[in-house]
Amino acid sequence: MAAFDTNRSVTVMSAGRVNSAVANFFGTLVAWNEERATTKALSNLSARQLDDIGLCYGDISKIAKSHR
Repeated sequence: MAAFDTNRSVTVMSAGRVNSAVANFFGTLVAWNEERATTKALSNLSARQLDDIGLCYGDISKIAKSHR
């Protein structure tokens, strides 16, 4: 009867999946923080300042989400 060990390849594959999940989590966290910071910065501008750069208050969430 032949025997072979598959534990190593399963462990490597599982570690890769864990690394991918961790990377996805941190990528999502970074994207959320960038959206939050952009929204906060644009919200602090006056209507006149927003108009100078071609935006209005209604554009802020759209602009923040478009940088993902």
